Amino acid sequence: MNSDERLDQLTTWVRQFDGFANAEPTPASGDASFRRYFRVHGDATCIVMDAPPPQEDCHSFVEIAGFLEQMGLNSPRILEADVDRGFLLLSDLGSVQYLDEIATGTGSADKLYAGALDALLKIQANGVQYQGKLPPYDEKLLRFELSLFHDWLCETHLGIQFSGAEKAGWADCCNALVSNALEQHKVFVHRDYHSRNLMVAGENDPGILDFQDAVEGPLTYDLVSLLKDCYVKRSAGEINRHVMYFFDRLPNGHKNGLRADQFIRAFDLMGAQRHLKAAGIFARLLHRDGKSGYLQDVPRTLSYIIDIAPQYDELAFLGSLIAERVLPALEESGR
Repeated sequence: MNSDERLDQLTTWVRQFDGFANAEPTPASGDASFRRYFRVHGDATCIVMDAPPPQEDCHSFVEIAGFLEQMGLNSPRILEADVDRGFLLLSDLGSVQYLDEIATGTGSADKLYAGALDALLKIQANGVQYQGKLPPYDEKLLRFELSLFHDWLCETHLGIQFSGAEKAGWADCCNALVSNALEQHKVFVHRDYHSRNLMVAGENDPGILDFQDAVEGPLTYDLVSLLKDCYVKRSAGEINRHVMYFFDRLPNGHKNGLRADQFIRAFDLMGAQRHLKAAGIFARLLHRDGKSGYLQDVPRTLSYIIDIAPQYDELAFLGSLIAERVLPALEESGR
């Protein structure tokens, strides 16, 4: 079934609801997945999501949306749903991403980040009662995500083959990053908490999107997603200031006796895991899904690892690999 047929079905579906008899869905945003979002105007302005089975499963989106609503977060409300066909009618959180607003340079970034950090603290505090219903961010998933960097960016995209010594160095690095993640206090993890999934909503910033892959996992994961964003880079001083804002407001039960320096170490190593995963996904989006636009974000994403590698023995091999082989190969490839 081609996309036009899906859109025809989506249009027919949404027109059955009061106030939307003449609705004409117009594209609202792109997505790295197979999901598509359309805006419809009727008695109210809403978003219609097309999540084609079998590539996408609406059930988790509906469930997590319910959790976030019960936590008091500003996330889309499910107005109508046909989960088997992959159609959802949602409340509209607007069209201004955090990324858009930050890029204006109008000085609103600190306020936006404070709102996002406060919302994240709320997710972790109020999400405790829902954690047991989430999939675990376990060793198998962590190792799979790390493999994306090796398999898709290094091998498939850049043609980089690891020597025996490099394979050993890579294995040691992966072991350290997995251990760091598994040792952290477990919380409700959004898993993609960054400037493209946070909307400027005025009084109730942020509006929170793209939460359907939530898991129970490491304390610092969402914080890394927000502050070491693959799509916009803030200064080290800003990042550190926001990290301490978050750390100072963590409940003692989440800190588990961690000192600030230990928390920052956990945060930095968690970042390395996420950035390896993201760089691999960006390459996979090109080679598997035909989406080339994300490759431009790979150098920025990997720059975070270059920045911190000198501080941690565990990242020495990785820092050298990226600086000496990966980034030069990326530049040579023209992508």
